[in-house]
Amino acid sequence: MVDGISKSSSCSRLNLDIVRNYSQNNIIPNVDVNVSEIPLEKCLDGWTYSNEIYQSTIVTEWDLVCDNKYKLPLSTSINYIGVLVGAFISGQLSDRYGRRPALFLMMILQTVAITAQIFSPNWEIFCFIFFFVGAGGFSNYTIAFVLGTEILSPKSRVIFCSMGVFMSSAMGYLAMPAVAYFLRDWRMLLIPMAASGLIYVPIWWLVPESPRWLLSRGRVEEAEAILIGAAKSNNVEPPKAIFTQAEIDDTMSRKDKKYNFSVIVSSCNMFSITVLCSMLWIVVTIGYYGLVLNTSNLNGDPFLNCFLSGLVQLPAYIIALLLLQYCSRHLCQSSTLFFGGVMILCVHIIPTDSEIVPVLLEILGRFGMTSAFCVVYTFSSELFPTVIRSTAMGCCSMAARIGSIISPFIIYLGK
Repeated sequence: MVDGISKSSSCSRLNLDIVRNYSQNNIIPNVDVNVSEIPLEKCLDGWTYSNEIYQSTIVTEWDLVCDNKYKLPLSTSINYIGVLVGAFISGQLSDRYGRRPALFLMMILQTVAITAQIFSPNWEIFCFIFFFVGAGGFSNYTIAFVLGTEILSPKSRVIFCSMGVFMSSAMGYLAMPAVAYFLRDWRMLLIPMAASGLIYVPIWWLVPESPRWLLSRGRVEEAEAILIGAAKSNNVEPPKAIFTQAEIDDTMSRKDKKYNFSVIVSSCNMFSITVLCSMLWIVVTIGYYGLVLNTSNLNGDPFLNCFLSGLVQLPAYIIALLLLQYCSRHLCQSSTLFFGGVMILCVHIIPTDSEIVPVLLEILGRFGMTSAFCVVYTFSSELFPTVIRSTAMGCCSMAARIGSIISPFIIYLGK
């Protein structure tokens, strides 16, 4: 029974050998034999899938239905486990070897992994590679965020955080359903996704290393050269002494000190801030990715729903920018989370027969959670010192993966 209507099962059938035997003996169903007592068996001959929307997906290619239906959310969770591991490792690499080398290492990993994923022969190999896609993809996102915040001034930093990193991410999200509309095969869709990695190549010559990180490592001359170059590019006359002798002496005295995860654990204040930020990231991530992954379950055209889901991010980031510029960080974070949570809650509270109202409320919920997602990055990055910032952000991002790992199964519970 489905919604009170009797329908044939798509996961099992009557035992064909028994049915064939009854048929050969001219036994009449529900007269000579009770059909409901005939044992069931799995659909041993496979399934036929509709090509109305998609030509090929990992579900149709590897039969991720019925007893194997759990493998679909598991695929997403494995990707987020890769994000968790990648965030932790890349944060320490970034703090030890520099933002720029770690950034491009993760970019290369992401591009190579997506390319390899195109040739996945089975679901197991697909998930194994998907792990590395997650490790590279989100790590370069976090490192780029840290690098930008350390290069730019406080005023420019807020604009970069909301309009630079997140707005460009939203533009990529908007492009995805447009490309997928014409490429209905999942392997074909991965080709432009992998090819977009070529955009990273010229960035090597355009993005400098973080002067703050260089200074913290005692590489004063390199930091000065970058700052002088930036001043000339902006037609600003740089001062003769970029750093005071006291700053240089203090930096040189600490340059050989190793900073890693133990620094966070050894400081009660730093540890408390990291734990609280991590909890905040988990809450934001569960709401954000839960809504993202639920887009395919909304009524209407999936490509249009995905596009609208991405489109709502644009005003969300603009609102986040305005809040970050004119309001305290606490108000920014609490107000966006509260708005998003109330909208999601109203989906179940408000009784309606309309199909539009729940979709509208979910889009508004996505608006609030997207703004909260943008704010939490800026909020967290400003709380940690340069020498440990990338590692701390990696810890927060790693904790957030707890939310993203379980979010696919939150959607799965609805089924």
